[in-house]
Formats: sequence, C-alpha cells, structure tokens
Amino acid sequence: MRYSTKTCFFLTFLIVIVSNSYAQVDTVRHFSHSLKKEMRYAITYPDSYNKTNADYPVVYLLHGAGGNYSNWHKNGKRPGLLPELANTYDILIVTPEVGPYSYYYDSPLLDSVRYESYITIDLIQEIDQKYRTISKKSGRAITGLSMGGHGALMLSAKHPGLFFAAGSMSGVMNIDTREWDIDESRKELRVKQQKEMLGEINYDAPFSPYTVVGFIEKMKENGVHMIIDCGTEDFLLGTNRQMHQLLLEAGVAHDYIERPGTHNWEYWTNSLPYHLLFFDELLRK
Repeated sequence: MRYSTKTCFFLTFLIVIVSNSYAQVDTVRHFSHSLKKEMRYAITYPDSYNKTNADYPVVYLLHGAGGNYSNWHKNGKRPGLLPELANTYDILIVTPEVGPYSYYYDSPLLDSVRYESYITIDLIQEIDQKYRTISKKSGRAITGLSMGGHGALMLSAKHPGLFFAAGSMSGVMNIDTREWDIDESRKELRVKQQKEMLGEINYDAPFSPYTVVGFIEKMKENGVHMIIDCGTEDFLLGTNRQMHQLLLEAGVAHDYIERPGTHNWEYWTNSLPYHLLFFDELLRK
C-alpha cells in the first residue's frame, strides 16, 4: 500500500481500496483564529491526487446536530462511499466539525459559537493553502445533512462568492420548531438552545436571518445552484416543502426531490451520490 508522506498535523490516516483504486483519508488538526482553538477535519483525496500536479474541486460535506468530522466516514451504510465518490469525480471531499447544535451560525451572544466564520474564513483558507485546489467559486461546492443542510444553504446564500453550488439532505430549512413533526419536549429543548445562542428571534415572516427560509431574496440574486431533497417520512419534510414553495414563488431555480425515507443514515447514504452527480454536471459545463 502507498502511504502519505505528509506528517505535519496529521493524526491518523486510512487507505481505502475502492474498485481497484486507492483513495486516502487524512484527519487533520489546525488552529482556528475565529474560534481561538484547534479544530479537526477529514479530507478525502482521489487516487489521482498524488499522480498529477492538477488543481482539484472541493466539496465541503457538513454533519448534522450532535455529529463530528468523522460521521460521514463511520456512519454511512455503504463502506468506502466518500473515497469512491472522490475517485469517481476527481474531487477533494472535506468533512469539518462544528459545535453539536450550532447550526453553523456566528452567534451574536457567544464568542465560542462562530462557526460561519470558521468555515468561510479559516477552513477554506486552510484547505486552499495546504492542498492543490481550484481556489475560486467555480471549484467549490457545499452540502450537508439535517443541521448541515441548513448550514450549507445558509453559508452559500450569505457567501455566494465562495460556492458555485449547495445542497441539503433532510435539512432544517426553518429553525421554527412549530414546523417540525416531533414531540413537544424536543421542540422546547431546541427553542431553548436557539435562545441561548441567538437571543430572542422572530419565527414568523419576515423570517429571521438565522434561518434558511430567511434568505430567499439573497438566493434570488446570487445564482448559486441548489439541490434539496428530503424523505417522505422525515420529521423535517414540512420545512423542506415550505422552502421549496418559497423558492418557487420567488422564481429561484433549484432541484427539489422527495423520495421514500426517514431521517437516518440509510437515506443520507443514498442521497449523497445524487448531490455529487449534480455538482459534477455543473463543473463540467
């Protein structure tokens, strides 16, 4: 087997064999100036990365609430899926880590919750400086599951100069828990967590800038390509239908998919290849 010669900052590495090809996953620590602490991410390279001097597109793949940088590697129901996709599309896949219920915000109240700045400034700069990337909008996409779907669409709406495309799988399209099909105790807990991070916010239209449905006008202007999907048995289906309808009413182009499934890794494992195909077709235009 071929091992990486990179040693600085790497905690672990894993060689994964997929379809008689090698793809490599490195776990990396780096310092975040926005958060003033060390953070972790994993990066998946295609087999071709160490064989050429080419620059590569990057897909940022976000985890859900309570997750971490390794979720997409450990919890997926198809072993080696990320290395397989990195090889298929000749891309780098970065899985970052944020606070458990942070929704990828910069909190107006807590200095420890500055994950929007972390992703859009610290992490992207880290990846573009350390690896051979296409370091412009046309070479960068972002997607994620659940809370990560919220993060992907929010970050791309607020920072359209960074991403050419964005996706959401079973995403929290509206943080208003009145739109969620869950029990009252869980709704109350999420509202409490939101208030601790954001203070008092308006849940009714016109929507707060702390929820994805509050960015329809920005999405109308910025031209970021979007793919949104959700399972028909998912507790967040109502928020996804709401988002879809608002985008339709505003005339914002997007791909919207509903298919059988619930809020689990079986669904997300099936969903991710569709997102990578969507991004790849845009890259090749």
